Amino acid sequence: MIQGAILFASDLKHFSTLSRKAPRVIFYKDNSRINAIKEEPWTKGYAIIFKNMVGYINARVPVNEKIVGAIRVNKPIYPPITVREFVANALIHQDFYIGGTSPMIEIFRSRIEITNPGQPLIDTLRFIDHSPQSRNDQLASMMRRMDFCEERGSGVDRAIEQCELYQLPAPDFTKDVDYTRVTIYAHKTMRQMNREDRIRACYQHCCLQYVIGEKMTNESLRKRLDITQENYPFASRIIADTVNEKLIKLDDSTRSRKYAQYIPIWG
Repeated sequence: MIQGAILFASDLKHFSTLSRKAPRVIFYKDNSRINAIKEEPWTKGYAIIFKNMVGYINARVPVNEKIVGAIRVNKPIYPPITVREFVANALIHQDFYIGGTSPMIEIFRSRIEITNPGQPLIDTLRFIDHSPQSRNDQLASMMRRMDFCEERGSGVDRAIEQCELYQLPAPDFTKDVDYTRVTIYAHKTMRQMNREDRIRACYQHCCLQYVIGEKMTNESLRKRLDITQENYPFASRIIADTVNEKLIKLDDSTRSRKYAQYIPIWG
């Protein structure tokens, strides 16, 4: 009953236990929550609103304009696939037993925060390449059949891969007592990134390389962070900081420091 209602209800307000589970999309003027420009609640079932809601978000985030030949091309600053995957995860993996709160997509000037009620079932550091676990198995199964998600555990991998292709900072996963949040950042220069940003990017890049059967190197990290070859010591320092945080480790097959390869600490 609850799966059918949450997916196909004409109005979730008709169900007392689901009335607060309608996702909310909120746009802010800048990077604080003080000045909200617009709030849009989506009160129909998830299967009805999902594609339109994701399209609504992607159509309203800022774009970068580029001239290709004689044609003006608008490229969104956030990868549409990344937004789609993280919104789907927020809907599917929320804790329906936590009352008074709903999934939220908040769009700020230079970031998007996607929050869902409930702690994750796995460590946030293992979101990449972890076997899928959901507290809402039937909901996840039904959304998979409707092509909203995969249930293969690859959605987060693909979302982060898109951030790398767009050369954005690595997404940040946080959890609290009663919520899980992913933050997608707009582009930052290396100067604008802090130590935590760089370590997070290094760790996630190392995980993605491991997933495809490759090893992270100084060269691959430089490509990921757009660091020139001449600045390879800077990439080495980021790798050292990530090793010191016990997030990655030197691969056993490494035979020389010059050609060092790294894998996630859990690899």
